[in-house]
Amino acid sequence: MATLTVWKFDTAGGADRAETVLEHLSKEQLITVEDAAVVSWPTERKSPKTRQLHSLAGAGALGGAFWGFLFGLLFFVPLFGLAIGAAAGAIGGALTDVGIDDSFIASVKARIQPGTSALFVLSTDAVVDKVLAEFAELKPELIQSNLTSEQESHLREIFHSA
Repeated sequence: MATLTVWKFDTAGGADRAETVLEHLSKEQLITVEDAAVVSWPTERKSPKTRQLHSLAGAGALGGAFWGFLFGLLFFVPLFGLAIGAAAGAIGGALTDVGIDDSFIASVKARIQPGTSALFVLSTDAVVDKVLAEFAELKPELIQSNLTSEQESHLREIFHSA
């Protein structure tokens, strides 16, 4: 079963530092990173910067379509026109089937604001106590949504063709 985890940091650079920790944990085989992305929102910017962590993504990575759509739902939906909004609603409904529901979206959206950052990780096989201990020094807020194997497979199907 994969876990989609969001680590929120109180600084715009916190997620970048967490990326280094995640890379170390992955090399130590304390977590298997299937895919990951960073959102950084400096206070002087109107919207956050996003990037996929290709160096950590596993063979089953969801890819840019997934992260782009998720980040669009979280941060850019008000900028979309009605037609795109309707399509987003249809795909957004499909995300509910894979464990990413409106409450998860609302929770993340409310927490990631200017001056903060977040590390989004789709992972398996985490040694949870060791991962939490490594991240504790960075003082993140943990937001988490567990995905079953079936939900993960469905999520990959949704974004594989995109």
